[in-house]
Amino acid sequence: MKISERKILGRANAASARERTEDMLHVVKWHNGEKEWSPFSTQEMDRRQNEMRKWMAGNQVDVSLFTSYHGICYYSGFLYCYFGRKYGFVLDHDNATTVTAGIDGGQPWRRTHGDNITYSDWRRDNFYTAIKSLLKPGIKRIGIEYDHVSLDFRLQLEAAFPGVDFVDVAQPSMWMRSIKSAEEHALIREGTRICNVGAQACMDSVSVGVPEYEVSIAATNAMIREIGKSFPFVELMDTWTWFQSGYMTDGAHNPVTNKRVESGDILSLNCFPMIFGYYTAIERTMFCETASKAHIDMWQKNSEVMRVGSDLIKPGAKCSDIALELNEMYRSWDLLKYRSFGYGHSFGVLSHYYGREAGVELREDVETVLKPGMVVSMEPMIMIPEGEPGAGGYREHDIFIVTEDGAENITNFPYGPEHMILNAK
Repeated sequence: MKISERKILGRANAASARERTEDMLHVVKWHNGEKEWSPFSTQEMDRRQNEMRKWMAGNQVDVSLFTSYHGICYYSGFLYCYFGRKYGFVLDHDNATTVTAGIDGGQPWRRTHGDNITYSDWRRDNFYTAIKSLLKPGIKRIGIEYDHVSLDFRLQLEAAFPGVDFVDVAQPSMWMRSIKSAEEHALIREGTRICNVGAQACMDSVSVGVPEYEVSIAATNAMIREIGKSFPFVELMDTWTWFQSGYMTDGAHNPVTNKRVESGDILSLNCFPMIFGYYTAIERTMFCETASKAHIDMWQKNSEVMRVGSDLIKPGAKCSDIALELNEMYRSWDLLKYRSFGYGHSFGVLSHYYGREAGVELREDVETVLKPGMVVSMEPMIMIPEGEPGAGGYREHDIFIVTEDGAENITNFPYGPEHMILNAK
C-alpha cells in the first residue's frame, strides 16, 4: 500500500470513529438507586444553598458554578474523586445540580442534595455541554471559585460562555462555611471522638522495634472500624495516620516510613478521620520508654504554649493577637526561631488535599475576630534541629468550638510528659 493510500484510509477510519461516537450519549441522568443517608438534614442543606442564593441575589449573580472539593461537598453533600476529570455544582435561584463524570455511575446522584447529571468523557468539551444544558437563557453573570479555577480552566470557561461576566464566589462561600451549624458541630464532635480512638490504638501499638507503618496501620484501622460502626451509612475514604519517630518528627506532615522505633525516640502522632468530607485531627508528642532532661524541658515548654493558647480561644479574640501573644512565650525561651507554622486553623469541610477557610487561621497576618460557631484548632509546634539538646519536633493539637462566652475543647485527650512517655521503664 502506498503512503498516500494509508493516509486516506486513516482519515476514513477517523471519520467512521466520529460517526460511532455520535451514537453515544454525552449528557445523561444516571439516577441509579435511592438517595443515601446523610448526617445533615434537608433543612440544613437547604439553609446552605439558600444562604448562597441570598448572596447571589444581592450581587446580581445569575448562577454559581462550584468546582472545588470543598465547595461541591459543602453545598451538595457529594465528595468527588478528581482523577483528571472536571466536576461541578450548578446553583441557580431555583435548582441545585451536581455535574459529574460517567466513571462515577449513580453514586453522585445518591449523595447529592438536589439533582445530578452525568457527562461522558468521550469528547473533550462534554463537561461544558453538561453545564450549558442547565443554564437558563440570558445568563449574564456566573459565579466561579477564583481560588480553584486554574488559568487553563478560566480560558476554557470564557470560550464556553462568551460574553458572560465571571464573579468570585470563593470568598463569600468561605465566610459562610466559617460559622458551623449545630449539625456540623455534632459531626465534628464525632470526628474528634474517633480521633481519640485512633490515638489510643497508636499508643497501644508503640514498642521498640515496631516500624512506623505498623503503628499507622493500627491507628487507621481502628478509626475506620469506628467510623463504620457509628453511622447508618457512610462512605469510607481518606482516613489516615501519620506517625513519625526520631528526626522524622521535624515536619508536621512527613510521611510514614519503615523506620523502626528505638528506645528514647521522640514520636509524633497524627490521626485524621474523614467523615462525609469533614476532616478532624489529633496530634501528640510522645516518647518511647524514656526521654532526656533536655527533651522534657522542650516538651514542657511547648505544652505550656498549648495550655495558654487553648485559653486564648474565645469569641472576640483576634487571630493575629493570639499568634503574637504565643510568639512572646517562645521568644522568652529563645525558641521562636524554631516555630514552623501557624498556631491553628478552622475545621469543617477540609482535607490534606483540598481547601480550608483561610480567613480563620491563627497567624500574625490574619485579622479575623473569632465568633460563636467557629471551630478552630490549637496546635503549637517547634522543631529543634538534630545535634542540639532536645532535638526533634514537638506538636500538640486539640479542636475547639467557639461558644457565646468561651470555647469548648472537644478533643480532651491527655498530653505532656506526665502521660505520653510510653512503656516507661
